[in-house]
Amino acid sequence: MGNTSRTCRHCGSTLVGRADKKYCSDQCRALAGNARKLVEKGQRFMRDINTKLKKNRDLLRLASPEGKTTLRRQVLELNGFDFGYFTHLYRTKQGNTYYFCYDYGYLLLPEEKMLIVNWQPYMNP
Repeated sequence: MGNTSRTCRHCGSTLVGRADKKYCSDQCRALAGNARKLVEKGQRFMRDINTKLKKNRDLLRLASPEGKTTLRRQVLELNGFDFGYFTHLYRTKQGNTYYFCYDYGYLLLPEEKMLIVNWQPYMNP
């Protein structure tokens, strides 16, 4: 083998140690892996959507920690709630549509108000 110097694939520093070593540290290896994941098709898009969904859920949970709450739509909007992102819909027999972000949801009411609810799964006796 020649006297070629090997460099870290992430930061470019000189590698010392095993002949098959690719990164100078665990930190560089992790950073390189994270960078690869962001480049992969759709990863950044999915991460951004999940971030918005989690933020929406957190805002609903903070607004209604114990079940049902009614508040003005503007309260959530001022805190960064994005009404364009939700995980699923639930339609009642009466025709009401609840928008859910995971286990917290809301029903749009007249006069710019909304009812926030926590999903209560059906429990078998």
